[in-house]
Amino acid sequence: MTKEFKGRAIFPGKTTGKIIVSQRPLNTLATYKNTIVFKKKKAIGGDQDNPALFKKDLTKAIIGLPQSSGSTTGGLALMSLAENENAPTALLFSKNIDSLAAAGVILADVWIGKRIITIDRLGDEFLKYMKTGMNVEIREDGTVIVD
Repeated sequence: MTKEFKGRAIFPGKTTGKIIVSQRPLNTLATYKNTIVFKKKKAIGGDQDNPALFKKDLTKAIIGLPQSSGSTTGGLALMSLAENENAPTALLFSKNIDSLAAAGVILADVWIGKRIITIDRLGDEFLKYMKTGMNVEIREDGTVIVD
């Protein structure tokens, strides 16, 4: 059965793949600190407080989440990941994008020239329905199709 969700395309793009879902906000710095500091090729989730992402390979992942959280370095963390070629492919937010994530995807796109597909306002039903490992298709108009 196919289900479709329509959000707002902040940074549009097209891709397909399996989604990793977190019901908790993504603490960008806690999740990616070791990847950034030690310039690791793989982005392994390091936030112990987020079991949905902890110890998961998040390299070029499609991540479904409510919002991001943490300090103002979160934006810099996303930009650094883009620069090192291991940023998420897409961030799919159930709520409005927050300022931390917005700063990161803008910096990555404008300063580094690396697009992180970003869609927000997908709704609470999106996050309730989605499970890690589901196949998704992301369209440029902000539509997410779940297979």
